[in-house]
Amino acid sequence: MTTADDVRRVAMALPRTEERIVRDRVTFRVGRIVYVAISPDETSMGFAFPKEERAALVAAEPERFHMPRPSDERYNWIRVWLAAIDEAETRELVEEAWRMVAPKRLAAAHLGEPVVRRSR
Repeated sequence: MTTADDVRRVAMALPRTEERIVRDRVTFRVGRIVYVAISPDETSMGFAFPKEERAALVAAEPERFHMPRPSDERYNWIRVWLAAIDEAETRELVEEAWRMVAPKRLAAAHLGEPVVRRSR
């Protein structure tokens, strides 16, 4: 089982992450883009996730994942019950969400991947 503090620990270890409270939700962002938000009751976490893949994930694991609020369906966003994931899954989900919003070079450097330079 994951807690809001576990999510915070993972998120705040990622470069350029800032924590903010927005409408009673703890959010984590890079610049102006939010990549993780914890519900006010701390039972679920919304996170950046490709729109085109979320219906399949919810259908495959409806006891763990659920769709975002209707007002957030236009975004690359999905939700998960914190009680349904462990520490390793929390790290994976938060890091992948961060990767979607972090500058590509920053993400590659942080995750130990080679940086691809474009020739001019």
